Amino acid sequence: MQQDTLLTAGQQLTANESPDAETVIIDTGCANLSSVRFAFERLGAKVLVTDDKAKIKAAKRVVLPGVGTAGVAMASLHEKGLVELIQGLTQPVLGVCLGMQMLAAISKERGGKGQDCECLGIIPTDICELDTQLLKAESLPLPHMGWNQLKLTTNSQGANSPNVHPLFAGIEDGSYVYFVHSYRAPLSEFTLAECTYGEGFSAAIGKGNFMGVQFHPEKSAAVGAQILRNFLQMDELQMNEALMNEALQSSSADGQAGAKKADQ
Repeated sequence: MQQDTLLTAGQQLTANESPDAETVIIDTGCANLSSVRFAFERLGAKVLVTDDKAKIKAAKRVVLPGVGTAGVAMASLHEKGLVELIQGLTQPVLGVCLGMQMLAAISKERGGKGQDCECLGIIPTDICELDTQLLKAESLPLPHMGWNQLKLTTNSQGANSPNVHPLFAGIEDGSYVYFVHSYRAPLSEFTLAECTYGEGFSAAIGKGNFMGVQFHPEKSAAVGAQILRNFLQMDELQMNEALMNEALQSSSADGQAGAKKADQ
């Protein structure tokens, strides 16, 4: 059953009464929908929470939230028929916490099942549990829960400068954000920001118009609010520019590799 609710200024209205929300939160059935929604409302945004395919596709920007296990969340997306729709979105898409992990190819979070969980496959990275041996050696508990620092990476696609992805505009390196997780994406070419907890891992990842944060921006005070505000300022044109920059970077890297091989 499709459900949609327009939420603004703390009130609940049916979408048909005021269908002018530009930001859609996908109703994945997860428990953190309200906290993410209220965080956007505090910034003055009109937010529609829905699993209606047409409304998701027509949105100016889309949020993929999630808490719990990857298997349950992906099963919900399959049940709602949203997997292929999400994979084909061209507007800015922000995955939050488990929502970020669902953007990956595979999650090792099996949830009692005998095989890994196949995710959306949008960002080519795999999700694995934080290294328990490293955590044990440093007397760090699992899950990773609490405030930790961000290190912004220099290979962020779609940046206004070599150092800053638009999602982190105005965010200082070393800023604290709030985490609650046991699984993580490794550091890779798709890392937008990293964090250390026993090991280094991706605090945020991105590819083209898709980006995700492992931490909870809705629980991360002023820093989290600025990140959400940055997302609200994104549009499809900016994401198209990010895709062009990404293609140029890839082409340049391939050219350098080819030149190096020719010299050998």
